[in-house]
Amino acid sequence: MHEHELWLTALFNDHLAGVANSILGVFHITAKDPARPWENWIVMELLVVAILIVLFAILRSRFSVENPGKLQHIFEVIWEFMKSSADEVGIHHSYRYVSYFGTVFIFILFMNLIGIIPTLESPTMNPAVPCGLALCTFFYYHTMGVRELGVGRYLMQFVGPIPALFILMVPIELMSHLARPLSLTIRLFANMFAGEQVTMAFLGLTYLLAPAIFMGLHVFVAFLQAYIFTLLSMIYVSGATSHEH
Repeated sequence: MHEHELWLTALFNDHLAGVANSILGVFHITAKDPARPWENWIVMELLVVAILIVLFAILRSRFSVENPGKLQHIFEVIWEFMKSSADEVGIHHSYRYVSYFGTVFIFILFMNLIGIIPTLESPTMNPAVPCGLALCTFFYYHTMGVRELGVGRYLMQFVGPIPALFILMVPIELMSHLARPLSLTIRLFANMFAGEQVTMAFLGLTYLLAPAIFMGLHVFVAFLQAYIFTLLSMIYVSGATSHEH
């Protein structure tokens, strides 16, 4: 058994190791330890997906226009908050993109918060998870930019306002765009990893007031980092789809 293997990861490795190896085999990837191919961050991410599927299934079954419940109110507030935030960063027809922003925010938030539960950990503590989300945003805003402006007009954004300087502007713009996934990855991973380590350190020192304070801080950081990631995604979409830009 791996030194830091969670109990849920151990269950996956004990009973579903063959499934993981088969999936990896499709992509011609060999696990470091074929006997225990599941890693904590993968299992935690799958757990969050399962929780969200159940949550939205419940929400859908109770959806009501005339008599909305508390759960529906919460998600309506989130939708309105995402919509107003997208409007504030200058996205035209922001309702087209709220579904992506809302999905990213909720998914990251739940992954950040699940680490508060004893014996579980946040999958965003592993750089592979923030990196995957950052790449999704990277391809999303480029795709939306091309859809909104067309290929030709979108590529002109890389040239800059002075065509004569395109030799300088194109490399600068390319480096700027390629740095964005790295920036998103490091920001989310570093903050969640540091927050988790601080929380665990104080939990090991005392079980009274200090852990409660740092658990509250962990919740705040979880919300803040989910929002920052989503806000930066909005800014990138705004720049990609702006006709004025």
